[in-house]
Amino acid sequence: MIRSAQEGNAAAFGALYQRHVSAIYSYCYQRTGSRPDAEDLASRTFHQALKSLDRYVITDAPVTAWLYRIAHNLVANWHRDRQRRPTIRLTDDLGLMARGQSPQVQAERGEENQALRAAIRRLPPIRQQVLILRFGQDLSNRQIGEIIGRSEGAVKVLVHRSLKELRQELTRTTDLLDRG
Repeated sequence: MIRSAQEGNAAAFGALYQRHVSAIYSYCYQRTGSRPDAEDLASRTFHQALKSLDRYVITDAPVTAWLYRIAHNLVANWHRDRQRRPTIRLTDDLGLMARGQSPQVQAERGEENQALRAAIRRLPPIRQQVLILRFGQDLSNRQIGEIIGRSEGAVKVLVHRSLKELRQELTRTTDLLDRG
């Protein structure tokens, strides 16, 4: 499919897009926490892929590794830009309450999710990426290694250390909240 897309077959690139867009969007959303920004970054990922398709070298690694690398670079640039020009997000997602859940349960789950996302965002970018790919995208250590250019064993160690650091970060945050 990728070779056909490189030869100018628009339908082949469309099939590539259809096959991978939800995973790339999900990755961008988990890294940004914003639906509009994730949509924009996923769109830019495929635009960048289309622009650089002629330079893509087919290897043993799956094409998803290349797409995740593009998405990772765009997300990193997005974070850098936001640090330079902070923005205030009024709202991004006015989700409806799940059926059968009280407003209190819904609020508690929302707070837990926010705390977890915030703790993940405080980790170094490589640790964020590994956790999101492993648990958000449900990729294997081998697949993650292909994406980030590390061995399966190195990814296993990185996942373990990232979880340990995340646990410490959540404990530190909980301790601060309990004191305050």
